[in-house]
Amino acid sequence: MEVCVDSVESAINAERGGAGRIELCSSLLEGGTTPSMGVLQVVKQCVQIPVFVMIRPRGGDFLYSDREVEVMKADIHLAKLYGADGLVFGALTEDGHIDKELCMSLVGKNLYLRPKNF
Repeated sequence: MEVCVDSVESAINAERGGAGRIELCSSLLEGGTTPSMGVLQVVKQCVQIPVFVMIRPRGGDFLYSDREVEVMKADIHLAKLYGADGLVFGALTEDGHIDKELCMSLVGKNLYLRPKNF
């Protein structure tokens, strides 16, 4: 079972409660955004289960500007440095379909991580 959390304490409690994986986010009330790398670093020190990191620069829709995509790519790089076990992200086209091209560009050189979730 995966549990979405937005704090170190919630991650610890999720593991104690039997979670098999954590989805680490910030701003759960906005549907989840990218957490700070400080939170990721401490969570990785405190739990043994895999930690997947939300890559989402803001709440709202899943249509991203070029600058937001650059932020997402930078966040993916940092998540790797801080020990993320996987990524959680999504992107849509203006007509509401999965933006496969953008998703593939985000995965790109980051295939070292375990599965990516949309």
